[in-house]
Formats: sequence, structure tokens, C-alpha cells
Amino acid sequence: MKKKIYIVMMSCLGLWSCEDFDDLNVNPNLPSEASGTQLIANAALSLPSLSSSPTGEFMAQYLAETQYVTASLYPAGGSSFYWLYEGPLMNLQAVLDNAEDLDGNEGPVANQLAVAKILKAYYFWHTTDRWGDVPYTEALQGSKNFTPKYDSQESIYNSLFALLDEADQQIVSGSISNDIIYGGDMAKWQKLGNTIRLLMALRLSEVDPAKASAEFNKALEGGVMASNADNLVFRHLAEANNQSYWYGQWVASNREWWALTETLVDEMKPVNDPRLEVYGQPARKTGAYVGLNFGETKSMNTDDYSLLGQAIYAQDAPIYLVTYAQVLFAKAEAAKRGWIAGGDAEAEANYNQAITQSVQQWTGSTAGVDELLAQEEIAYDPASAIEQIATQRWVHLFMHGYEAWAEYRRTGYPDNLVAPGGAAVPARQMYPDLEAQNNAANYNEAVQRQFGGTDGLYGQLWWDK
Repeated sequence: MKKKIYIVMMSCLGLWSCEDFDDLNVNPNLPSEASGTQLIANAALSLPSLSSSPTGEFMAQYLAETQYVTASLYPAGGSSFYWLYEGPLMNLQAVLDNAEDLDGNEGPVANQLAVAKILKAYYFWHTTDRWGDVPYTEALQGSKNFTPKYDSQESIYNSLFALLDEADQQIVSGSISNDIIYGGDMAKWQKLGNTIRLLMALRLSEVDPAKASAEFNKALEGGVMASNADNLVFRHLAEANNQSYWYGQWVASNREWWALTETLVDEMKPVNDPRLEVYGQPARKTGAYVGLNFGETKSMNTDDYSLLGQAIYAQDAPIYLVTYAQVLFAKAEAAKRGWIAGGDAEAEANYNQAITQSVQQWTGSTAGVDELLAQEEIAYDPASAIEQIATQRWVHLFMHGYEAWAEYRRTGYPDNLVAPGGAAVPARQMYPDLEAQNNAANYNEAVQRQFGGTDGLYGQLWWDK
């Protein structure tokens, strides 16, 4: 499949014929067309942006600002989702809309379509969980429709479940080329699709537990991640063209703007959590781990606090997006809720294994895990199991702030996040400011339907009950 890439240029102005002008402006080193797997790869290049965001870290209260504190005080204002539609989602839709033109030499067409569907579902899941109702059925039509309607979050979830089911059913043997995530391994893509379905199902635990349980078990039957080797990880390179966002901020721009929050350090330090040494650095002044109170507005010395860990802002730092530990935490919660068999014994086994695999993921070994699990605050307790599972999931999801924020909104844990300046953790992000002008009728209808006419930070999403 070929997608034309157009460049807007000035008119010929009569200096040459248009034919001559076109010939002179062809760069032989830049292709004007992209194949299906190239479009998929280009969409995958945007994956780090779903995680690498100070705003996401503030929403989950992982990091505290050391310099420009007002940025973390949850200021009102719109946040753009246009880049998602104009970039990765448009590329993926181009693949799906031109299935008959896909090049089978790049791998089975069915597999190319399946991967495009899995990534489309993942991007849309991220989008609706940040903003609420968003354009879906009328989106990605280009010039055919510049003012798409907003679909309800419930209908989007149902559509994404169906999309992931299609992807799961159409995968066949054979790899695809240009795969920068799994190297063409379709077994891993299939596990990813079902794992996304599993985690989406868990998100419905409070609004529709029956559907949540059914979708959860369907995902398990399809086959989910079975080890850290299956994780969805974006691996940056030790070069400027594909380096970590945090490296660009911390090293290249020399900005020591973020410290670990007091909430995070106080959760990890008392139990000697081995992940803390990866997440942050000891304070230079004392050599001890010291968290910064989130939203602290007084003048501060960065030597006094634990700044972001060197492994986190390394140039080639990996970005963990969907992980095996998340599957295990989800199964622990499902067992406690009665969605799967085994009760507390099954919940405890998955909870313990989730922490073990999280430590393995972050530190490269399981050293210290037994001691961690033996801590009174960590050891599984049936009476507080949901809180423990949710809190340890939050610890695990460090630096994947938007996902951790969504789970916080669903569960209410950890229940000690602070309200800087009296501002509670937002329930959503506000729509892009331009939507009120560019797509006024649909924007106004969506805001009225969901939030009674106010596009604010505290309107609750459909599943946030």
C-alpha cells in the first residue's frame, strides 16, 4: 500500500514551467510514498509520548517540580489531542483504509492489519481515558470531515473491544517487516492485543462489573503476556535522533527540574524497596532518599532532595508501556473480585509474582524481593487486598503517569495523594481550546452531555464512578 505524502509549495510564479519546478524539487533521499509497515512503524514512533510527559507524572504525583512549581498545580486549560489524530492514528487508519493495496512482501496482509488495529485501539484507549468522549466513528476522514462528532466513552470502549477481537482472530503465521517493537513476532503482538483488552476490562470494574468480568476472561482465553519478554517497550537509542525525552530535558538542556515526590519515597523507603535506587538518586546533601512535597511552593535547593534516577533519564532509557506485572496485578484483583477462580490464594500468588516481576523489570534481578514481600506493609492481607494491589500497581507504573492516573481515578488508591494549593487530582483533561471554535456544535454537545456544559478538570468520565 502506498500513501502519498504531499508538500505545500508556492505557485510557480512563471519562472519555470510547473513540470520543471517539480523536477527540481524532488529529493532522491526522501521517499514520497510509504508502505503499510512503514506507516505502522511511524505510528509506533509516537508511543513514548504516551508516557514521557511531565503532566502525566504530575497527575500521578510521581515527580515534584523543583523550579516551575506552578506547572504542577493543576492549572485549568485545554490540552491538545490533535497530535494523536494527525500523527499515529492517521497513519494507522491509512493502513486499514487501503487493505487491498498492502504489500504482501512485507508480511501477511492480515498481520499488517492486525497490528494496525492493536495500535489504533491502544492510542484511542489512551485518548478517551484522558479526555472522556472524543471523536471516533467520524474521525480520521481527512478533508471529508473536519468536524467529527464526539462518541461516548462507553461506545468507544465497545468499539475497541470489537477491534481487538478482530485483530486477535485474523492473526496468521508469518512475521511483518519494519516492526520496531517486536521485530515482526506476531505471537507477541497477539499477546499485547489481549493484554490491552484485559486492562481495558479492568477499567470497567466500577461502572459495569459484569461486562468487565466477561471481557477480562475473554482476554485470558485469547492469551495474554506471560513474561517480561512480552512487554510493550519502546527502546530509545543512544543517539540524538531517537533519544529519551527525559535525556533531552535533563542532560541536553541541563534541567534538574524534577525530584521524586515525598509520597513516593515514603511508600518505598521504609520497606527498602529495591526499585527506589532506580527511580531516583540519594539527595546530594545527605546521601539519603528524601522526597519533595508535591506542589511545594517555597524556595528549594535541589541538593536537598532525591532527583530523577540516572537510569530513567539515560539517552537510551526504555519506556515501559504495557507490562507483564500489570497483567499479574490485574489477575490478583480479578481473583479478589471473584472474576476468576482461586479467591485470596490466587490473588496473593499473583500479587506476589507481580511485585517480583516489577522488581525484575526495573532492576534486572529479583534481589531483595523476598525481604520486600516479608514487610508487614507489603505482605498480602485479605482485608486490604484491593488497596495493596492498587498501591503496588502505582509503584510499578512509575513514569507511566497517565496510566497510573487512570488507575488512581478508578480505585482511589493510593489514598494519600496531596492537593497542592487546595487543588485535588483532576478527573480528566480539558479539551483543546480550539475545539470550541473549530468544532463548536459537536464540542458543545459533548460537554453538555457529559458535564452539564462545563469543560473542566473535574468532570467525571463514564467509568469513573
